[in-house]
Amino acid sequence: MNQFVSGVWRYCFGSAEDASPVRFFGGGAARLEDAGSVSLPFGYKDITVRFTRRGSVVELPMKNDENFYGFGLQFFSLNHAGRRRFMKVNSDPSADTGESHAPIPFYVSTAGYGVLVDTFRYVTFYLGTNGAKGSSKVFAKPMKAHREFSEQSLYALKQAHNERRVLIEIPNCEGADLYFFEGPSMLDVVCRYNLFSGGGCIPPLWALGNWYRLYGGADQNFTLQLAETFRRQGIPFDVIGLEPGWQSHSYSCTYQWNAFLFPEPDDLLHQLRRQNYHVNLWEHVFIHPHAELYAKLENRSGDYEVWGGLVPDLADKKTRELFGGYHRDHFVDNGISGFKIDECDNSDFNPSSWSFPELSSFPSGLDGEQMHSALGLLYQKTIEQAFRDRGIRTMGQVRSSWALAAKSPFVLYSDLYDHRQFIRALVNSGFSGLLWSPEVRSCEDAEDLIRRLQSVVFSSQSLLNCWRIPNPPWFQTDLAKNLAGEKMNGSDAVTAIVKKFLELRMKLIPYFYAAFWRYHLEGRPPVRALALDYENDGLTHTIDDQYMFGDSLLVAPVFRGQTSREVFLPAGEWYDFWTHERLSGGKTIVCKTDLEILPVFIKSGVIFPLAEPVLCVKEDTVFDLTVFCFGGGEKRFTLYEDDGLSLAHEEGKYNTLVLTQDGNGSVSAVRTGTEPPRYVVREWNGIDCGVLS
Repeated sequence: MNQFVSGVWRYCFGSAEDASPVRFFGGGAARLEDAGSVSLPFGYKDITVRFTRRGSVVELPMKNDENFYGFGLQFFSLNHAGRRRFMKVNSDPSADTGESHAPIPFYVSTAGYGVLVDTFRYVTFYLGTNGAKGSSKVFAKPMKAHREFSEQSLYALKQAHNERRVLIEIPNCEGADLYFFEGPSMLDVVCRYNLFSGGGCIPPLWALGNWYRLYGGADQNFTLQLAETFRRQGIPFDVIGLEPGWQSHSYSCTYQWNAFLFPEPDDLLHQLRRQNYHVNLWEHVFIHPHAELYAKLENRSGDYEVWGGLVPDLADKKTRELFGGYHRDHFVDNGISGFKIDECDNSDFNPSSWSFPELSSFPSGLDGEQMHSALGLLYQKTIEQAFRDRGIRTMGQVRSSWALAAKSPFVLYSDLYDHRQFIRALVNSGFSGLLWSPEVRSCEDAEDLIRRLQSVVFSSQSLLNCWRIPNPPWFQTDLAKNLAGEKMNGSDAVTAIVKKFLELRMKLIPYFYAAFWRYHLEGRPPVRALALDYENDGLTHTIDDQYMFGDSLLVAPVFRGQTSREVFLPAGEWYDFWTHERLSGGKTIVCKTDLEILPVFIKSGVIFPLAEPVLCVKEDTVFDLTVFCFGGGEKRFTLYEDDGLSLAHEEGKYNTLVLTQDGNGSVSAVRTGTEPPRYVVREWNGIDCGVLS
């Protein structure tokens, strides 16, 4: 076991496979040199390894009260202590097994450390579920009387028997590397992991606006008409997404325009650009025989097809260059701003059982198991490189990911659709360097639409996926009636609420962009569980329906049918986002759930910038800010200004705009840098912080 870099230790055993996340995607080791270092709660002598016919087994010590978080995009639980987690890529997880379309073999412990298993294998973690033979003897004592066995004593005995070691089984291999990340806090661990991943991504500024994915049957005229309608009605959208119908063949893909539905794609893109829309195209990785890429990649693909198409070996550098180069030359150069890369996960349990089998082999040497784990992130890196080749940023959607994904500008989504599970996944995502959107896809009624929309506005990507309906959901939520063009009762009122929250998203862009910059520079997740910010309060360890949005906002989503909901406010003073009413923390409050209000709270002692909403983010957009100071004491907030589109910020071409208030109430906005300003402070407002001067 050796110190790989400051705060990160590497433990090597056996013969590690050549293909692994660290070997493929590298690490931001240089970013960690100044991160400081503490110590792990155990040493290498406390780690045991053995080899079996099934693979490799690692055992780690576990404290009696230790909790575990992470393991990627988990829909069913938050704290994984006492559970078995199976890291298999599965687009249709139906139970709390650990399977997911973005499982990550990385966890964070309340004991002050994190572990990454550097493999693409389907790792299984047993988190205090079993004890070694004979270990129960320490708990064995004779029964004195039946009255000893109360419910509490039975539970205590059960817990005692479950307080064991962490077992990690890595199948089909003869060794691996483990990376241990130091704390002391869980947030420190997560930040180290994200910096090790290269630091969080900084999306283009337009990507933090609102996204609308069109009806699957849309053609060129429909697309232009709806885009113009949004602009005419003043409904803010930055991105128009086209679903599978844009391609001449989509299952598998040709990556060529459908000449019947989109006869003049260059004109389409030109007209959308004139209205300042960015266009995102749907695709998946399976290549149809009529695709131009087919002949080039036929010998660079796996030995089984999916939906009648090749599975390109993206673990091979030349394959990535050919696949990505095609996207660069045919789409990036023509003004496409991003891609939705679908179905790069796997489904063994869907009735169609699509995707390639685990027994597949690829020219790079990966088998099907490894490729299922690696494909989503390899795909992301391939597409991102097409944009980087032209010196611009992108942001897209993706259906699968793996370890070390923090730097990748793709947001996960799902074909599952339980709102509560979606919020739990949002809370979980921040533990593993993932971005997640609980996208609005289909809704039971207007209430469900608004509640889901409120959630996406306060998520990494404000996305409405309307691929099933030709009319916007605020026109009609019922599928059959929407298809028939029947407007629902109360549509105008619903439209007004929808517009209010879409405009709110635009107001939050400067604040949220600063959160992404902090993600990049410090590894701090922009959306995260309360347990990361308030670890010392044990009550936060089980909260899976509230989260932090940036550093200052606590969000408590509301679900359909709720007339009120409980919200836990951690210790300290808080302010209602809407009314600025001051509230004392360290307790649970009950919030009424007016349909037009989402429970959101602002921490005391912060500066919070709020922008005047714009219809879309243009290259020259300058945001007018109202800056709020909440509570007493000195405070500061740093905004970042760059061109919002290129990679120039990586060369230091950006400004900082530091907003401060001192203890006497004096405020200032100090800009450092020579780039054109992106923000103008128009007004300062103080709430319980004295008179501002």
